[in-house]
Amino acid sequence: MSNITGVTRGGKPYEPTFVTALNADNCIGCGRCYKVCPREVFELVERAEDDPAFDEDEDNSMVMTLANAQDCIGCGSCGRVCPKQCHTHSPLPAGG
Repeated sequence: MSNITGVTRGGKPYEPTFVTALNADNCIGCGRCYKVCPREVFELVERAEDDPAFDEDEDNSMVMTLANAQDCIGCGSCGRVCPKQCHTHSPLPAGG
């Protein structure tokens, strides 16, 4: 099965890359990706207390998760605004 492709207004083909993973260990819970995402792909949740990155004395008790990864449109906005490069993007086949 071939990957999803699109065409720009100028007629050039392109292959979008979709968010497929989020590195919670690097995530600082800033919410930037949540704010720029046009499709509500992300959700900010509290870190589990057994998470090695959890420190109740620090301001890192929140972490971003992929809530609706199937709604990603491949715009890449989340990856561009993330200060910790937490997002993994990949081209995907239709229906994948």
